[in-house]
Amino acid sequence: MQRVLHHITHPPVLKRSAKVSLVVGSILNLINQYDFLFGDAEVDILRGFLNYLVPFCVATYGGVTARLEREQDEAGGKA
Repeated sequence: MQRVLHHITHPPVLKRSAKVSLVVGSILNLINQYDFLFGDAEVDILRGFLNYLVPFCVATYGGVTARLEREQDEAGGKA
């Protein structure tokens, strides 16, 4: 568990996840809150927050998983 937390807080993982979240979350906001942005509907703050949180979590999961698999491969003597 400590290794997982180490990888989650690794700056390159966080930076990549933030970039993915910004791009994908913005696209999701355009899709999910179109009526607010271009119409007369009210903003849904929870939906807006989740539009950025979900891609951040998915990108972080992918980055951590890749790093853990690479560690396992290196420890097992694989190239």
